[in-house]
Amino acid sequence: MTRSRSFAAIALLAAALGAGIPAQAQQRSPSAAPASDLMPRLLPAPRELVSVGVPQRFQTTIGFEGLRSDVDRSAAREFVEAMRERGIRAELNASGRHWPVEIIRRDTREAETFLTRQRLVFDPAMTAEGYILLTNTDGAHLIADSDAGVFYGLQTLKQLFAGARDGLRLHSVTIRDWPAMRWRGVHDDLSRGPVPTLDYQKRQIRLLASYKVNVFSPYFEHTLAFASHPLIAPPGGAMSREDVKELVAYAKRFHVTIIPEQQTFGHLHHALKQELYAPLAETPHGHVLAPDQPGSLALTRELFAEIDSLFPGPFLHLGADETFELGKGQTKARVEKDGIGPVYLKFLADIEAALRRPGRRFLFWGDIAMNHPALVKSLPQDLIAVAWSYERASGFERFLKPYTDAGMETWVAPGVNNWNRVWPNYAMTLPNIQGFAREGQAAGSTGLLNTSWDDNGDALFEQTWYGLLFGAAAGWQPGESSIPAFQRSFGLLFHGDTTGLIDAAHRHLIEAHRLLQSTRAGDASSYLFFVDPFSSEGVVDLQRLRPQLTAVRVQAESAVVKILQARQQQRHLRELTALDAMELGARRIDWIGAKFQTADEIVTAYIKATEPGRTNVSWVDLAELSGINGRLQDMRDGYVLTRELFERSWRAENRPYWLQNNLARYDAEILTWLQRINAMDQARRQFSRDRVLPTPEELGIPRALLPAPPAPPAPPAAAPAPARPSTAPRPPA
Repeated sequence: MTRSRSFAAIALLAAALGAGIPAQAQQRSPSAAPASDLMPRLLPAPRELVSVGVPQRFQTTIGFEGLRSDVDRSAAREFVEAMRERGIRAELNASGRHWPVEIIRRDTREAETFLTRQRLVFDPAMTAEGYILLTNTDGAHLIADSDAGVFYGLQTLKQLFAGARDGLRLHSVTIRDWPAMRWRGVHDDLSRGPVPTLDYQKRQIRLLASYKVNVFSPYFEHTLAFASHPLIAPPGGAMSREDVKELVAYAKRFHVTIIPEQQTFGHLHHALKQELYAPLAETPHGHVLAPDQPGSLALTRELFAEIDSLFPGPFLHLGADETFELGKGQTKARVEKDGIGPVYLKFLADIEAALRRPGRRFLFWGDIAMNHPALVKSLPQDLIAVAWSYERASGFERFLKPYTDAGMETWVAPGVNNWNRVWPNYAMTLPNIQGFAREGQAAGSTGLLNTSWDDNGDALFEQTWYGLLFGAAAGWQPGESSIPAFQRSFGLLFHGDTTGLIDAAHRHLIEAHRLLQSTRAGDASSYLFFVDPFSSEGVVDLQRLRPQLTAVRVQAESAVVKILQARQQQRHLRELTALDAMELGARRIDWIGAKFQTADEIVTAYIKATEPGRTNVSWVDLAELSGINGRLQDMRDGYVLTRELFERSWRAENRPYWLQNNLARYDAEILTWLQRINAMDQARRQFSRDRVLPTPEELGIPRALLPAPPAPPAPPAAAPAPARPSTAPRPPA
């Protein structure tokens, strides 16, 4: 889109003065000052930005003038409340001396006059959600054509106030802004364990909307309470009709559309394990509906009749991914005759036809149908294919092309890689989001749905904000979003951290993941956190992890230190529950390293104490055993501490449902190490009595944990043979 001539002129003038350049071209060095940058840090970055002059100290009350509608008044009220939470004086109807904020609707004569005077253009692309924002020491002017544009302009205005309240500064800017993608969403798994409280879901909506996310998609397998099928939902672990109605109304205030995903084909085990629904399962008490069973389509129709009445938005999500059991049970003969693709696509089309309503469109996951591109054209053309891929950083065309070739609308779904991990692997997440958004925009995708999955049942949403906010930026900003720019901005904009400590802590945790992955034992996974290092699997893992354990712990503990320092040094920090969850993640990564290190030390010390040929026994041997016992207590204490921190973070966002399933895993590990403590105490008593120690095997201590002995010295080398040219390929430089 071409800028107005005056906007370009302002940009050139600002650049000449050293004040800044358009945000899309800005590249700040890593050593830039945190809060006093000439160019404001904004998330998402605006389409066009000119910053003039040095940020000015701000000590005035913010006040709105001439609010002309209830919608504008509501947006202004939300702004005022948010600023007051930061300790910044703001009034909805300010009197006396104040810094005025004026909201001007695009279709008014006042807007036309203002834009003409400023020589700015409000382009057609800005109509739905765009805005123009000008700020200086005299006040702010916000021009928008839509309610959403007003709201998003005010979110940007919040971020132009940099620093803490005692050192608050205001950036003077001219901004023209509108999104690259129409739909920018977050998909939250409510079916693999955690089910958030209604209050927490409102927090999700508020925070996501403040970074211009406009879709929230809760994922249901069995955790939506249906009046027509009350057996499906677990007691205490489902959203009620009243919850849904309240959340939908709340989200509307923040211009967020709720798109529920109710699985319609696969991922239905929690319903199909009930005997009343077992006849509909492809395999006994399995995961997939049998398409040939008439009751399968009837069940889907009845569930969506209730969903249709609860969620008024333009979209519903049918799921329909990972139907791995299809053709292995009731439809085996049909699949053998017609093929898996035709059977899958026929049932998906049947579902769409059964649920079709005027004004409704359906999303579905694109992983199955993409493997049958010739048949995709048989699907209804107004379906929206959501292509998903969570690990790669490029090469997304193959996920989109079957649908774009068929003329279907597409969305892209990257992931925050939080599932099955004690802390999300952002080393994988950020490139995945960056690449999928870039290639999706190039392919014409209209939406980005950033996914948070809870496969292991213990994922914490508070640990995912780093990835979710980068997804918000990548969906709003055109082209490729800068990872370094985001990493320099997150701590300031999300937490109000003016020191850079939180951003540094994130980098430490990214490096810890990378170090773990380099060992080929996996990243900071829940598996590595809970695996017994004395088990056969744990022995193998330790052999792989041993070279990096110290480095992993240094990174994790450095992150803990920086989080604590940020909290100690800054009383104004925001989103403290997210910092609690981040500290938990860092401590759990540290515990992965500490656990395996301690296991190494236990084995080494005990085998040394029991090695053959030791005849002189002294108090030193007993002290070594006492030291070993201390190590065993360390093992117990590590799980006790992380259990307590985990439960605190869980209760801050979730209902009690499913919590005990997670705490039981901690309790099992605590019990294991208590039993080993007791066994070692008994061994010490035996040693004091008769100077005999149990063998390592009798105590369950694996000799295989010991590092391999050093190789014997090589014999003297013979005289070297004449050198021969190597035919082996040269290793890459």
